[in-house]
Amino acid sequence: MLELLGIEVVRIDLPFRLNHVNCFMAEGKDGWVIIDAGLNNNYTRAKWEERIIGKEITDLFITHYHPDHFGHAGELQKKTNAIVSMTEIDSELGFRAWTEEHLKNFHEDYQTVGIPAEMAIKMIHNTEGFIPLVTPHPNIDRYFKEGQKVPIGKYEYEVIVTPGHSEGMVCFYNSEKNVLLSSDHILPRISPNISYWFHGDPNPLQSYISSLKKVKKLDANYVIPSHGKPFYGANDRINELIAHHEARLEETLDVIASGLSVYEACNRLFNFKLTVHESRFAVGETLAHLQYLYEAGECQREKQGTAWIYRRS
Repeated sequence: MLELLGIEVVRIDLPFRLNHVNCFMAEGKDGWVIIDAGLNNNYTRAKWEERIIGKEITDLFITHYHPDHFGHAGELQKKTNAIVSMTEIDSELGFRAWTEEHLKNFHEDYQTVGIPAEMAIKMIHNTEGFIPLVTPHPNIDRYFKEGQKVPIGKYEYEVIVTPGHSEGMVCFYNSEKNVLLSSDHILPRISPNISYWFHGDPNPLQSYISSLKKVKKLDANYVIPSHGKPFYGANDRINELIAHHEARLEETLDVIASGLSVYEACNRLFNFKLTVHESRFAVGETLAHLQYLYEAGECQREKQGTAWIYRRS
């Protein structure tokens, strides 16, 4: 199917439990389009040098600002002179998320969720470690807009803005072949991480569920994700993802019956060994679920010392 669409997968290894990201290349009338870039490290650099040799790269589409998609975009733009496109909100997040000004707020933020000081320092250092993996930043030449049409390979795709996993993430949909390039919005085997990071959208899980329902209306037949292999039946997977979060919300309510900090609730919900990197995402996802429940009036919160305590209503 990918060959029929004129799309090539560029699988780039990642040094995490989620051990790869799928980037893509597609040849058009005027040259090649690249979708996403990987982390900015030596491995990724060598991988792209091998794949772009002898090719005219006209465009680089970035689906969202997370490091495994955005990180190498700056260097790849310098090598190719490609026009870089992403949403305005995610370009702003990509430029800000790893700055000293932004990182200094984490000490206070981590106190509010009850993370012990020693673990908070480890988490902040882990975040700082991503700075060389996401710089230099690209120049964003164009901002994606909802409904915009873009050529990818042999067909034209509609830009679908799907906030949740990030505030300005996009998918690409072709109605003729009923194909969805889903980025991290819909993955075949795992649930995309939905986290609240103390800024921006205060209820990302609600945004994510709304985006799933929006994409469900397309009833896409063939889905090309950024992690894992392409699969058929977008709506079946969407139903599974919504059911997963509904079950997780019930589990979260049970855990906080007597009142817990976000970090305490996280340790009960993720009761297996996590790396520091994974712990950051687990805390962010726990907070996103608690924020959803709080906004829905299903739990209460009160400040005890420096930390918020969430309790089932």
